[in-house]
Amino acid sequence: MKRLAIAATAALLLSACSLGADAGVDPTLDIPEVADGTLSEETMKRVTERLSSDEFEGRAPGTAGEEKTVAYLIEEFEKAGLQPGNNGSWVQEVPLVEITGKDYAPLTITGADGEPMELEYARDWVGVTYREDAETALEDSELVFVGYGINAPEKGWNDYEGLDMTGKTAVILVNDPDFGAETLEGPFGGKAMTYYGRWTYKFEEAGRQGAAGAIIIHDTAPAAYGWNVVESSWSGPQAYAARGDNAPPMTQVNGWVQKPVAERIFEASGKSLADLSAAAKKEGFKPVPLGVTASTSFANDIRTFQSRNVIGMLPGSERPDEYVLHTAHWDHLGRCTPAPDGDDICNGAVDNATGTAALVALGEAHAKAGPAKRTLVFLAVTAEESGLLGADYYAANPVFPLDRTVGGVNMDAFLIAGPAKDVTVVGPGKSQLDLFLDKALMSDNRVTTPNSKPENGYYYRSDHFAFAKRGVPMLYVDGGEDLIDGGTEAGAAVAEDYTTNRYHGPKDEYNPDWDWSGVMGDLKLFYRIGRMLADSSSWPNWNEGDEFKATRDEACAAEGAGCAPA
Repeated sequence: MKRLAIAATAALLLSACSLGADAGVDPTLDIPEVADGTLSEETMKRVTERLSSDEFEGRAPGTAGEEKTVAYLIEEFEKAGLQPGNNGSWVQEVPLVEITGKDYAPLTITGADGEPMELEYARDWVGVTYREDAETALEDSELVFVGYGINAPEKGWNDYEGLDMTGKTAVILVNDPDFGAETLEGPFGGKAMTYYGRWTYKFEEAGRQGAAGAIIIHDTAPAAYGWNVVESSWSGPQAYAARGDNAPPMTQVNGWVQKPVAERIFEASGKSLADLSAAAKKEGFKPVPLGVTASTSFANDIRTFQSRNVIGMLPGSERPDEYVLHTAHWDHLGRCTPAPDGDDICNGAVDNATGTAALVALGEAHAKAGPAKRTLVFLAVTAEESGLLGADYYAANPVFPLDRTVGGVNMDAFLIAGPAKDVTVVGPGKSQLDLFLDKALMSDNRVTTPNSKPENGYYYRSDHFAFAKRGVPMLYVDGGEDLIDGGTEAGAAVAEDYTTNRYHGPKDEYNPDWDWSGVMGDLKLFYRIGRMLADSSSWPNWNEGDEFKATRDEACAAEGAGCAPA
């Protein structure tokens, strides 16, 4: 779910606008000077090595590996000087549901002439249900093309305008209307994907609209992955957070179809997918009924289990009821496809034993420095690899109210690459937290580089997103791409080697010969940012025009809210 470490080319780095040391600082924000903390490289090494050892069996939620991980994190948080973060407890229970679809009938498309088109599961389409039902059935549901499936009042854009979706199935394009732009200018961020381009949003919005089903048309370029990824990711067991009594509405079926299959469906309805796709990019697009219906059915095996988030805290000295978040996911894949040597444990050393170790090291450093003015929270979340489930559960059931949560930073996979001249900002320009990062970078003479694939929407693929979509400003920073030793060529080589040979595989293992100097430099930035936020009196907000600003503003305007928009 996260951003893979994909290095930018030298040309992109040279042309990219720096957001770092030269950007200056908004004088209306209180961004205090802070001293550097005492960060322990030994702690980073020790915790990373232990968490990624075979003893922890790949840290899969709901396994013996989870039991060992949670116990070890509690031990390390306590040793670091943190206090239990959940009303005297170190953990937050996270109820999870695993739904495995089976016995799939074809997806049958029927036109006005009654001639059915049967689509084969996996080859032509995939689908799941988010509902905890033993049987799922979609019967003669009218297909309606809703463009990109976006309802964005702040942009004056509603692909569902004037449409009652009850009993109907939305057919939706992947990404957002600005896909294909060459610059970052446009109503939906130009080349940079917005939240509205993510499949998670599209399925959620279809549910809010009352749709019976939602089907996204897969296209490799705007999706940023091939059909093989969709097929493998959307088949077999699917883990979700338990929905609870007040869960938002969901469709009966969420799925995908191959683009050539979608073209056949549109042709059967007497319409052109290419023509309607072009129309959907323009403001004022209206949904188009296709005059065909869809039917399918499948059964579901359902398993429920409890996982846990681990929460530590350092109470603030002056404003203890205002909170600064540090997040990282402790989980990984557990047992996985064996390597040629038979090793079947996905140890997840980089992903994300390093980020979890960073929580311990940062907590330790802040505890040694003494209380900050605001409360510092260290949240190790479960089930990121299953779809950000632990983070999403916390954000939906926060221990510390979100309207009193100032903002935070997320740490997901520190590549061991040596020191860099830059850091990579995933989702630059979204919030005033960029200004805290700017100041944190100044004394090291480092700059920021925007992520090299903004069209892939990496900002929406890691744990911070669960908070961002609920209005809490969150900063997502990766290691730099322009290494001091070897420049961008060396940075690209490290990223490519990890992605090809270790990412989500059994060889993401701890190496005692790693050079930690680059990681420790990045960790110093996270310390500074957290301390600045905790000692500041400001409430940084999303920038004007960002998709999350209205949510934050509404929360802060509510009676009794603890935040104040900047």
